[in-house]
Parts: sequence; C-alpha cells; structure tokens
Amino acid sequence: MKFQETEIPGAFIVDPQRHEDDRGYFARSFCEVEFKENGIPFQPVQSNISYNARALTLRGMHFHKAPFEETKLVRCSAGHIFDVAVDLRKNSPAYKKWVGLNLSRKNGRAFFIPAGCAHGFLTLEEDTEVFYQMGPAFTPGHDAGVLWNDPTIGIPWPAQPAVISQRDRELEGYKPHD
Repeated sequence: MKFQETEIPGAFIVDPQRHEDDRGYFARSFCEVEFKENGIPFQPVQSNISYNARALTLRGMHFHKAPFEETKLVRCSAGHIFDVAVDLRKNSPAYKKWVGLNLSRKNGRAFFIPAGCAHGFLTLEEDTEVFYQMGPAFTPGHDAGVLWNDPTIGIPWPAQPAVISQRDRELEGYKPHD
C-alpha cells in the first residue's frame, strides 16, 4: 500500500499496490503492520456497508464526541463517491479545514480519517456501496454532526445533493465540540 498524508494531520490517502494479470488484480486493503510502519496505529473493530441506490445521495457530516471519537478507513466498493473529512480538533493546525477525494471501485483508493474529524460523502453514481472499517465500535448517544454545507467550512461539493436524510438536513452549523 502507498500512504500519502493529506493537509489534515493523521488523514491519509491509501492506494493499493495492485498485482495484475489476465484474471484482474489482487491487492491488500488493510495490513496492521503497514499502517503502523506509516505512523497509523489503527485496529478496526467494526466494519460497515452503506448502500446508496441513487446518485447524489449525501450522508454526513458525522463524528463521535469525546471520549468515543472514531477512526475510519473508508473505501468505495461499488460506484463512485466524493468523500470528505473535516478536521474538528481545536488544537490541530488544520482546524476546520477539509479534504475531499474521489473514491471508486475502479481506483481502489481508501481514505483513512483520524479521530476528531467529521466525515461525509456524496454518491456520484447509482448503486454505490461504501465499505468502511472503524474503531472503536459505534457507541450510541455520542454521535453528532455538522451541516454538510456549513459556510464556515465551505466544502465545494461536486454537485447539489438530491437525497439527504431528515437527520442530516437538520444538523446545525459547526460549533466546537467538547
């Protein structure tokens, strides 16, 4: 795997190293040793799948409050998404900055998002599936979020979302969390 740190400290683009032949390719999607060698102490304890029937479905921007912050390794296993992380750590040099990238089944790329960051995505194709590993396990009652189009964050989404849950529409603008 190839690791490229983004402008958010601790957030990495993870590209697979494909071994290709006439059958297709084989690539490692996660290796605890390789993550540790790149300064990422990640031990996933839960895996999730988000299936999205319609293009332009927006999910986010979600995070977990302290002391239950989550780390995530996000990958698009079918379709195509614009995936975004926003650094909400007050002591970070990238506080309130965001990083967005395209994840698709074709590019095989993953996005490692550290604890203390909000996460969300916009589907760019129908029948898109997002697979993510996380740690620690989801803890009910500690989930929170910020509005996907908060002007103080200013994410330029590649298209106007067409499908947004009631919960995500009702999130407030960014307020520092404890």
